[in-house]
Amino acid sequence: MTPLRQRMLHDMQIRNLALNTQKTYLVQVSGFARHFQRSPEVLGPDEIRAWIIHLTNERKLAPASVQLAVGALRFLYRISLRRDWSDEDFPLPRRPVKLPVILSFDEVTRFFESIPSLKQRAILMTAYAAGLRVSEVVQLKVTDIDSQRMMIRVCQGKGRKDRYVMLSPRLLEVLRLYWQDAHPRDWLFPGSIPGRPISRHAVGDACQLARERSGITKPVTPHSLRHAFATHLLETGADVRRIQLLMGHRSMATTARYYRPKVVMCSVESRSR
Repeated sequence: MTPLRQRMLHDMQIRNLALNTQKTYLVQVSGFARHFQRSPEVLGPDEIRAWIIHLTNERKLAPASVQLAVGALRFLYRISLRRDWSDEDFPLPRRPVKLPVILSFDEVTRFFESIPSLKQRAILMTAYAAGLRVSEVVQLKVTDIDSQRMMIRVCQGKGRKDRYVMLSPRLLEVLRLYWQDAHPRDWLFPGSIPGRPISRHAVGDACQLARERSGITKPVTPHSLRHAFATHLLETGADVRRIQLLMGHRSMATTARYYRPKVVMCSVESRSR
């Protein structure tokens, strides 16, 4: 490991960045250095700009992926190398604003009815009924389910934050059936490797299999189940601030994506009267 890579790793550890973020940033910086076949210490804004153009035009990366690469370089140069560079030296592509595709209540019901595996149904229903990210679902432990308070504890979710989310009676019923069948001890949803939780990839595969069985034509991912949770809460009259807390969103702007379709529909209806 080069001294610069070690320094950047230590800087990320000091700031308590998530392990996945640390790994991703190191990969991004390594790709940047390999492309120019020189140490990042001797590269500058011109090379950063050329790298962004290469990622966009040659590798055809989406704006979100390019932003991730720029974020890694911004950390390297501003934090680890202490370069006093402005935002203009790290140009970011604008991300298109897209509304999530939302499953209806009937589609959600049909989706879960198509899952023959009790474990897979419990996992995906937890993602929907608690509005969890797939990374949060796979990290749940048996002790995180508090049936007395009807709450689920999410330990160190995105942004290294703990939070509590609601545990619905229907989800509790499914989790109890699953526990009686599988008797998990530590991880709520253990994987094929002893002592390890189920992988996010395995949950994604289970989700796609359920979509195919259900005959739903809309794209369905564990994250779209989370989107459906937020939208269905809004449609039943839940307060937006409460939805923000349950979803673990840092910014209200993120939560706002879920009520834009409703606002647009109301506007269309008012004009048609």
